[in-house]
Amino acid sequence: MFRTHTCGELRRDAVGKKVRLSGWIHSVRDHGGVIFIDLRDHYGLTQIVINPEQKFYQALDKWRVESVVRFDGEVVARSAETVNPKLATGEIEVRAEDMEMLGEAEVLPFQVAKDDDAPESMRLKYRFLDLRKEKLHRNILLRSGVINTIRNYMLEKGFNEFQTPILTASSPEGARDYLVPSRLHPGKFYALPQAPQQFKQLLMVSGFDRYFQIAPCFRDEDARADRSPGEFYQLDVEMSFVEQEDVFTVIEGMFERVFEKFSTKKFTRPPFPRIPYREAIRRFGSDKPDLRNPLEMIDVSEFFRDSEFKAFSGTVANGGVVRAIRAPQVAGKPRKFFDDMIKFAQENGAKGMAYIIWTGDTEKSPIVKFLTRETIDGLKAAGGIQDGDALFFLADTEAVASKIGGAVIPELGRQLGLIDENDFRFCWIVDFPMFERDEETGAIIFSHNPFSMPQGGMDALLNKDPLDILAWQYDIVCNGIELSSGAIRNHRPDIMYKAFEIAGYDRSVVDQKFGGMISAFKLGAPPHGGIAPGIDRIVMLLADAPNIREVIAFPFNQQAEDLMMNAPSEVTLKQLRELHIEVKLPKKQEKPAQE
Repeated sequence: MFRTHTCGELRRDAVGKKVRLSGWIHSVRDHGGVIFIDLRDHYGLTQIVINPEQKFYQALDKWRVESVVRFDGEVVARSAETVNPKLATGEIEVRAEDMEMLGEAEVLPFQVAKDDDAPESMRLKYRFLDLRKEKLHRNILLRSGVINTIRNYMLEKGFNEFQTPILTASSPEGARDYLVPSRLHPGKFYALPQAPQQFKQLLMVSGFDRYFQIAPCFRDEDARADRSPGEFYQLDVEMSFVEQEDVFTVIEGMFERVFEKFSTKKFTRPPFPRIPYREAIRRFGSDKPDLRNPLEMIDVSEFFRDSEFKAFSGTVANGGVVRAIRAPQVAGKPRKFFDDMIKFAQENGAKGMAYIIWTGDTEKSPIVKFLTRETIDGLKAAGGIQDGDALFFLADTEAVASKIGGAVIPELGRQLGLIDENDFRFCWIVDFPMFERDEETGAIIFSHNPFSMPQGGMDALLNKDPLDILAWQYDIVCNGIELSSGAIRNHRPDIMYKAFEIAGYDRSVVDQKFGGMISAFKLGAPPHGGIAPGIDRIVMLLADAPNIREVIAFPFNQQAEDLMMNAPSEVTLKQLRELHIEVKLPKKQEKPAQE
């Protein structure tokens, strides 16, 4: 009734056939009375030719682009000079003999066939129109392909796909819950899951061994370029009777399969580098290092311990550190480059940032007059300095110097063009500390995930300084973006109680907040571990998208609003009464609910 072929299907071997095509009018061109229309559907474009003698020719003046039209006609070959090599259908066109308007378009709020720089709020309000654009349409198809490839890989590896509840109990997982009031239980609330964490662990206790799910997760948190407010999807994975390397093998294979299929860039092949957390902080100032960037920090504190440069020697004497970052071949840069880098460091918390430039047999720097020849030569050797290179120096407490260095390294890499944009560099960050000291209270608290198994088990908890205990916890990072955190879980109730005791919680807190899981562990739990790579971030990387909204079909804006569906929205008093809820708004926002 509507088509014999799609708009991306016809080739030269179809010349002479009578066909019927349906699609959107992508563009219209008038060549001396003969009208050329690019007709578009999900599959591609076909050029339609309409001659003036056709009875529907006069109606063309009323047609608008993006109207949906059906054409009947004959496939003809294009002349050699009019072949369009950019189109799969570029060797043919369809000479129209009949047409039917299927869905007329009104005036468009923005163009589809070309980018007219419409504001994002407009694009989100008319998202269904925005999704017709080739790039965004391709991103959503990429997402579908990635998910399908992941699903097939996981099934191939012996995993079973299960669905976990969307309505569940509120749990303290770090972000705010989305709460859902219960009509049947007045005053009580469900929560949308921040992650299926407890459920997937309970599936392991239930004996299912290998679980995965393309899981929706809900967190009431602010938006970032790589984080959607409200909801996101992750590949949720859990495995029984495994160690850390077993998880790594499965996930590395998954990334290799996906990036082999969908990436045109180079990417790290398994096994991915393993970098201990403390080493990552020392070298890169970040637990999310971008390994495309060759720059890293070295410790040069000893060179300044007894130096005449009091700003640095005083820092070292007070327990601080001096870190250096090599900047290759910057001797020819103007003074403004160095001033701008110092300003950038100060904007990120530095008191200042010193530097030395090596050119020929001389050194340029405001600080060399305070340093001995032995110190200068030692710094040159330690930094692997070549003629034309420089060292930037940061002096502060270890934590502050690392944090500032973590900002300076990527900025310096960008400024110097050192980052290979044609590469995906994966790594694992491992050996996270189990505990840390609260900066305000000085108390021992959990560093990251309290449910990770401590390395060394109960013996470590009983006999080691808590700040020296490492966890079987890991992150996977690509190009400076954290794709996932995971852990080998603490499945032993006695070890869990002790870990929480060290962090200042007694048994009753564990029993109250995590009663379902701790009860299950008391009835026989296998060693298990897992991970949950973010689907949105994987697709964002593969699509080279500037923000995560470009790879989600119907995203929220940065204020967590759906401008197309007008959500969140007010509800009626009747709905509120059924849920036993009374709304108390701040005075400036008070509006009566509609009856």
